[in-house]
Amino acid sequence: MASAIPAGFHALPLSAAQLSLAAVLKCGQSFRWTSYPLPSSPDAESSPTHEYRLCLRDRVVCLRQSPGYLLYRSVFPGEHLSAEQERVRDEETLIWLKDYFQLDVDLVQLYDQWSDRDQVFNKLKSRFSGIRMLRQDPWENLVSFICSSNNNIPRITKMVHALCKQYSPSLISLPPPAPSEIGPQGPAAYHPFPPPSSLATPKAKSTLRALGFGYRADYIQRTAKMLVDTHSSSISDSGLRENCEEWLAGLRDMSTEAAREELLKFVGVGRKVADCVLLMSLDKREVIPVDTHVHQIAIKHYGMRAAGGSKGKGVMTPRIYEEVATKLADIWGDYAGWAHSVLFTADLKAFSSFGIQPPTPATTIRDVGSSALASSSSSKRKHTEIQNQRKVMLMGAAIAAMAAATTVLVAVHDDPSLLEDVSDDLSSLSEDDASSPGKRRRRCSDDI
Repeated sequence: MASAIPAGFHALPLSAAQLSLAAVLKCGQSFRWTSYPLPSSPDAESSPTHEYRLCLRDRVVCLRQSPGYLLYRSVFPGEHLSAEQERVRDEETLIWLKDYFQLDVDLVQLYDQWSDRDQVFNKLKSRFSGIRMLRQDPWENLVSFICSSNNNIPRITKMVHALCKQYSPSLISLPPPAPSEIGPQGPAAYHPFPPPSSLATPKAKSTLRALGFGYRADYIQRTAKMLVDTHSSSISDSGLRENCEEWLAGLRDMSTEAAREELLKFVGVGRKVADCVLLMSLDKREVIPVDTHVHQIAIKHYGMRAAGGSKGKGVMTPRIYEEVATKLADIWGDYAGWAHSVLFTADLKAFSSFGIQPPTPATTIRDVGSSALASSSSSKRKHTEIQNQRKVMLMGAAIAAMAAATTVLVAVHDDPSLLEDVSDDLSSLSEDDASSPGKRRRRCSDDI
């Protein structure tokens, strides 16, 4: 590879077209990844720009990305590991990465298929490449999307981190990967996602409300209690999860309709939340979660009729939901949910400048306009300098005129007949020089 592998990291050959960490980890699928900027290097084009970290139950996974490689390492609490133990743990992490990012799926091939079927997608594919669906833990995914009701990505992220900090002890504390430009930063504590039994107690409602969850606190506590009461909180044979979590993961083996029916039994889970869980953690790749945002995409690009107003912001009825989901699934096929995530990401305000290169000395009008906007403050300074120069010129002209007038007055003393012609000349000079600068100033103001 072009740049050296950082100490402690391993390199998995993987192109950015197959996976873009910068997009996938920030587009509203998962809410627990933390991102740290890395210092720039001389080989900036091939060097990672950020490190991303996620706390699992027994380790913290750290990721970086260069154009042709996914760089990964795991950090464990406790005693020093032997070389053999490290090898085994690293192999476990690699298996988890391939499963979590579903790297067995050829994303480039899917993009080509979607582009052939959909001209709207074809226009976006280059700028928004590498956006694939994560295969998350179903329990964490369920709670996260119960939190998503009437919410936004930054606030959901804050809520999920607060929940982990409140209900899971810190697994490990790690310093940032590089010094921060805003000053020294101490080690950050990493907390795993808590199991259902931790959130099933009656006290969890008031605790979550105090953390800012609002009405969602009741939904989370009651859903956790339903899981625990029905499917047990005993530790499963795997030794890693509670039996109720294993049952939830077992919905992957059910049909889409049967799994959706089970999810809809939980408090705070409607069609959209259920479909998010089906798509993002239960392997139902054809499912398209529909909200007003997705509805507007369908209206804007795919000929769906608006309901409840010209902008399509009416109530999301079951009929509209089904019509939008069916329409988009017919366009994109078996992996329709994956394709939907690309268009959903492309329409997010946070991604409005994603994939756009900084302005360069280009030949297009748009690039020239962008460059002009970027240098607006410089243009204002230049206007000010020009105006000051004109003022100096006018003052010089006025002084010259006064000197000429003095000369004329001296001459008039000897020949009074000169007075009329000279007065006319001075009047003309005054009008021209007094009016023209004003006109120039107004033109400069319009240009700005």
